[in-house]
Amino acid sequence: MSSTTDKIKGLANEAAGNVKQGIGKATGNEKLQAEGKAQELKGETQRAVGGVKDGVNNAAQKAADAVKGR
Repeated sequence: MSSTTDKIKGLANEAAGNVKQGIGKATGNEKLQAEGKAQELKGETQRAVGGVKDGVNNAAQKAADAVKGR
């Protein structure tokens, strides 16, 4: 997956997780709250992975540019 895809999927999971948590709180459904929190954390992790991929790609590009003498 590309870094952008990771970030988009992460944001979607975070949003869905927050909605689940809100519905769970409103209805007193602790299971739904827990599922929402887990999905939110999954989204945060996906976004972090996307950020790491960006950093690795940027570092690799800088190294390649340095080797080429740019």
